[in-house]
Amino acid sequence: MSGVPSDAVAAEEAAHDTVEAAVRAQLSKALGGVRGIVEAAVPTVAFTITWIVTEQLKTSLMISIGVAVLLLIVRLAQRSTPQFVLNSLVAIGIGAFFATRSGAAKDVFLPGILYNGAYAAAMVLSVVVRWPVVGFLIGSMTGDPTGWRKDPGIVRLCSRLTWLLILPCLLRVVVQLPLYYADQVAALGVAKVVLGWPFQVAALAAMVWVLARGRTPITARTPTPGA
Repeated sequence: MSGVPSDAVAAEEAAHDTVEAAVRAQLSKALGGVRGIVEAAVPTVAFTITWIVTEQLKTSLMISIGVAVLLLIVRLAQRSTPQFVLNSLVAIGIGAFFATRSGAAKDVFLPGILYNGAYAAAMVLSVVVRWPVVGFLIGSMTGDPTGWRKDPGIVRLCSRLTWLLILPCLLRVVVQLPLYYADQVAALGVAKVVLGWPFQVAALAAMVWVLARGRTPITARTPTPGA
């Protein structure tokens, strides 16, 4: 059994021989590709359109949840991973809980605003203390969760990439929070969609551009003989 971890690392190294390639692969997996991004946006689009047409909170929530459940059924029928649909469904459920308690449709979007603010703050802290979160993607590929910190060049690369993840989160808060306090429900829905997957794709494209410029070799920890 002792050879399993080293075999897994070797397999990852064979597939990704540079840090940049490894991070690109992990980011694509984390976002769920085009389908995962679209599935995350569709329920919000459904809620926003229904609200604009009816201005009925319960109807809008039912349509949004119904769309998410339909997407989940399709995923299960195709026997593909339901992870991204479930994430969307959980987010809708939390938003629905907030909105039904207050009776204000704008509160559907409050958890997302709070999440983006907290996520951005946590990532900024990770950069400040020189433990950028993107570094752990590299650790997952090498089998050494913290070994990447020994290379200052990789730490700087991971810090830059983490900032590219932070910017969309900050922008969402800056744009959506004033709309929330102004009770602009339709504008909140549009902003959430526009600042959601399009900006996520833009951030990913910027990260790919940064990654494409470098070729930092992956250095996995060599197992001790006889271990």
